[in-house]
Amino acid sequence: MRVLILLPPSESKAVRARGAALRPETLSAPALAPQRERVAAALAQVSAGPEAMEVLGVGASLTEEVARNTRLATAPTLPARELYTGVLYDALDLTTLDPASARRATRRLRVVSALYGLVRMSDRLAPYRLSMGVNLPGVGPLATAWRPHLEQVLPEDAGHGLVVDCRSSTYAAAWTPTGELARRWVTVRVPGASHMAKHTRGLVARVLCEEPSDPRRPEALMPLLADRFDGVELYEPARPGRPWVLDVPPA
Repeated sequence: MRVLILLPPSESKAVRARGAALRPETLSAPALAPQRERVAAALAQVSAGPEAMEVLGVGASLTEEVARNTRLATAPTLPARELYTGVLYDALDLTTLDPASARRATRRLRVVSALYGLVRMSDRLAPYRLSMGVNLPGVGPLATAWRPHLEQVLPEDAGHGLVVDCRSSTYAAAWTPTGELARRWVTVRVPGASHMAKHTRGLVARVLCEEPSDPRRPEALMPLLADRFDGVELYEPARPGRPWVLDVPPA
C-alpha cells in the first residue's frame, strides 16, 4: 500500500543538445504504448503544418518548441524529473531530496501527460509542447482520448493506497477515480492565484515524498501537513464518487 501523487506536467520543458533518443519500450505503463504512438504521430503531423500554432493554442514566440514536436523520435531525452520545470517543479525541487526521499518520489509521483499519458520521474522523455486541453486532429479532445486508457492503468497503479491529486482541472479531466478508489481520492485545493497554487502543490508533494510512512486514510494527511502549512483543512466528499478536499493556504 502506498500513496500515489498525481501531478500535471509543466508547460515549459528542459532540453538537451545531446543524449539518447526516446525508447518507447522502456517507458512505464507499457499498456499505453499504442495510444502514445497515435498521439505522437498526430502531434508531429499537426506541428509540421501551417495551422500548428492555432491548433496547439500557442503564440509565435513558441515556434521552436512546436518544431520540436516534429522530432520526438530523435530528440535527446531527459528523465521526467529533469524535463519538467516551472513553478510547481521548482517547489518540489527533486534534486535536493535525500536519497530515501528521492526513491519515494520515484515510487509515489506520477505525471499525467497529454503526450505520454502517464509517466514516472525516472522515465526518459523527449521535450514536447502539447496541452491536455487541445483538440488534436486525428485524435480528438485529448482529455477524452486518454480517459479510457488511463482507466486501465491508474487504478492498478494506485492499488489500495491514497490518491493525492495535485493536477490542474485540465489534466484532472483525463481521469477520475471511481468506485472504491474514489473513497481514497484527495484533491489538493489552493485558493488564490495560479502561481501560488502551483508553488503550494509542489511543496505538498515534496512533504509527502519526504514522509517515510504511507498514509492509508485521507485523515492521516492532516498531521503530516499541519506542521508545514498553517490552516490546513480536510473536507469529506459531498456525495459518493467525489473527492475529499484538502484545503492548503498558499505558501
